[in-house]
Parts: sequence; structure tokens; C-alpha cells
Amino acid sequence: MTRPRPEPPRGNPMRTRVLAAVVAGALTPLVLTAPAAHATAAAAPYDFNGDGRADLAIGAPDATVGGRAGAGAVSVVYGSSTGLKTATRTLITQNSAGVPGTAEAGDAFGSAVASADLNTDGYADLLVGAPGEDVDGDTNGGTVVAVWGSPSGLSGARTVVDYWPDQTDRYGQSLAVGDLDGDGDLDIVIGSTGSTDLNFINGPVTRSGSFQGASGARFPAPYSTSYGVTSVTAGRISPAWPTSLVVHGRQSGTGTAVTQLVTDTSIGNYTDWLQALPVGTVSAIGDIDKDGYADIAVGNPAETSADPAGGKGGKVTVVYGGPDGKDTSRGPLVLGQDTPGVPGAAESGDAFGSSVFLGDVDGDGFADLAIGAPGENSGTGSVTVLRGTASGLTTKGAASYTQSTAGVPGTSEKGDRFGARVLLADHSGDHRAELTVAAPGENAGDGAVWSLRGASTGPATTGALSFGPSTTGVSTTGTPHYGATLNN
Repeated sequence: MTRPRPEPPRGNPMRTRVLAAVVAGALTPLVLTAPAAHATAAAAPYDFNGDGRADLAIGAPDATVGGRAGAGAVSVVYGSSTGLKTATRTLITQNSAGVPGTAEAGDAFGSAVASADLNTDGYADLLVGAPGEDVDGDTNGGTVVAVWGSPSGLSGARTVVDYWPDQTDRYGQSLAVGDLDGDGDLDIVIGSTGSTDLNFINGPVTRSGSFQGASGARFPAPYSTSYGVTSVTAGRISPAWPTSLVVHGRQSGTGTAVTQLVTDTSIGNYTDWLQALPVGTVSAIGDIDKDGYADIAVGNPAETSADPAGGKGGKVTVVYGGPDGKDTSRGPLVLGQDTPGVPGAAESGDAFGSSVFLGDVDGDGFADLAIGAPGENSGTGSVTVLRGTASGLTTKGAASYTQSTAGVPGTSEKGDRFGARVLLADHSGDHRAELTVAAPGENAGDGAVWSLRGASTGPATTGALSFGPSTTGVSTTGTPHYGATLNN
């Protein structure tokens, strides 16, 4: 059966809705607003139980649930003083008590995740996208749910409203959170396909009661409405703006990647605030050189034969931030496996840059960069970690990890795709980020996750943890691809 779309609450008046004509190079803003209460300080993202440690959300969007293939699931493993602790976990599906909807074939629940303390109660909440959900007769209309944090972890949920269901499909294929309008409340960014492919849900979002309105945009050509906003990253590039967005999509016809930076999301006309970025499919935001301006890493795993902006074996481009968004006084840093100091060698199909993440592995205050290359060595996969310094990212002391690295559990096998997703987050509370790596192809598509503790010398393999879907209650029927999604 299909689940009906929630209607916008009647008590939430529509003040304005502006639909401008689409013109080349311009966004079409749709605005829907209502008064919102000023928010208090929010808990850190992914700290669902408020203990000061980041927890881990693991998406398995192809998981079978209740006999329904591809319904999808999300496992949450909580942090502890020793890092991730699989004994404390929560499994979330659309068959879970308190979660709206019903697990159905092809829902792809867990295709995207994001986190923030949406209701500012001191506990981070989890957003989950199910872009394959059929809603009110609309095939692949898509849906997003917010699952609430508490002292005991995640429980209870509500559907996040889609104000323009006739203009969106695959609602929830990408997610992010940020203060988009500078009012102190956290807003939800939802990517979709269709004529409105970037949707902003105004905060605060609470357990019950009215939503606070929304706005939406049609990203300009060459973004294709068929692909929509495939990935979006939110962060504060400059203190001048509360939140900036890196928006990824595909071009019509060719399907090649396209990427833009929206520096200021607090205004209605985004056109004047768009800055072109190096082309890629994924991105990460963090302050590599600790100069007060966040930097952007863009991953492009494509070969030049598939994307002229790609590179042999894939590449990552680092754009340094400044007061106006990009720091135009510094050229971008382009990294591949043929870059001096980067381990390995660039080979066709490595897919270097399929995943990127910025976080402080060694606790020195500079953001370090993790790069996944899941195509390395016939799809066995690898991960490279580069360190941040006052002068920017350095290849000195760069390290590479595979399942054949001493201390890393498992064995490198073709098709594992180790490094398809990477994450740097402090799960232990020691102010050093653990390196989490997903291999969704492990064990013929079951998938698995690894966690390496952060240390002054970089990720440590001593005591490395590895676990698969069965450990956290996800069925191995079919190919769940556990780890296809991690904390964004």
C-alpha cells in the first residue's frame, strides 16, 4: 500500500509564495513562511543521547524488512568512552514502533541521513530519507522522517512535510541541516528531483504542532531536473553568513556532475550568491588551516572519458575558504593518487574521491581529510588520510588503509568497495575523530563497517572494530549494502 502525504498544518498560514519564471542561470525561489519561536542552543549533530559523543547512523537502503526487498533500514550505534559500542544500538525501519509508514519494497529508507537538534531539547535528532516511497499514488514521491533523540537514544518520529508534492519526486534523496535564514533556528535542506529540487523546511521542527513554513528552488541549468539535487553539504564557510551550501547535481543529456556553492542562504534571490566550484559528486566542509574560514573538499571519482572534469582514477579538489566564500587569493589543491606524497598510483577505475570527509583525527585543531577509493585494486577499495596544517592540507605523513593493512580486520576481496563511505567523528569524546569506513559490497553485498580510533599519529589500527548488518539487527536477505550511507 502507499502512504498518503501529510498536508501542511492548517494552523500554519501561508504568508507568501513567489514563483518566478525560470531563466537561464537563475534560481526560482518558492517562499512559504510563518512566524517561528527563537531557538535555544542546540546539541551537537549525531549526539542522540546527549552524552557528548557522536553516535553513528548506518544506512542500508537495500535491506529487506518484513520480507519487503529494498525497504531499507538505518542502524544507529552509540558512542562510548572506548569508541563505538555495538551493544548499545537502535534499529530504525518503517516497521519500527513510532516511525510513520510501513516498510514496502523499494522504499530505500536510509538512502540519506542528516542530524541536528531540531527541537533544541539537548538531544540530537536524526533525519532519514526514503526517496523510493510511494506517496498518495505518486510512485517514488519520496518522504523524510525525523526521529527524536532522548537520554535513552532515538525513539518516536514524525514525517517532515512536503509543501510542493506536485513539483517534487524522490523527496529525501539528499539531506542536510543548517540555519539557512539566520534566525537562530535550524532548518532542513531536502534534495529531490522535479521542478523544485531544493527544499528548505523552516525550523524549529518539533515533535508535534505546526511546521513553520518552507521555501524551495529550482536549481538553474545545467542542473537536470531528472537527476535533481543528488547531494548537498551544509556548513559555515565564513562568519558573514550563518550557513552555506555545496549543491551537487547532474547535467542534462551527459549526466556529468555539476557543483555550486550557495554562500548566503538567508536571502530570497540565490542567484547573486552562487559561486562555481570544481565539479564533483560529493563534498565536505571543514577548517583545514584553522584560519576561521571553512574549506571545501570536492570529490570527483569519474574518469575523464566519463566526465571531462574528472581524472585518471578520480580526484579530489580542495578549495580554501575566505570572507567571500572561496578564497580567490589561493589556487585550489588538486589531489590524485599520482600526486607526490599521496599513497598508491592513479589507475583507471580506482574511483578516488567517491567519498570525502573532514575532521580532526589527531586533536590538533586542524581538520584532516579522509578520501575513499572503493574501486582500488578491482574494487577491494582503500582509504587515504591527509593531515591539515596552518598552511593547508599536506601530503606529508599521508596514510592509506585497506583490509590488508596490519590490524584492520578482514581480508581485501574484489567487490568489497572498502571506502565507498568514510567518516571522521569523535565517538569516544577524547577530541580525536575516529575513522569510520564502510564497504557496502563486503560479503557479496551484505556490507560492513570499520572504526579506527583517532590518535596523535593519525588513525590507529590497534583495537580496530569491524561489524556487519547482523550485529545491529539488519537482515542479510538479498543485498542490504550496509554502510551505503553514513553520518553526513
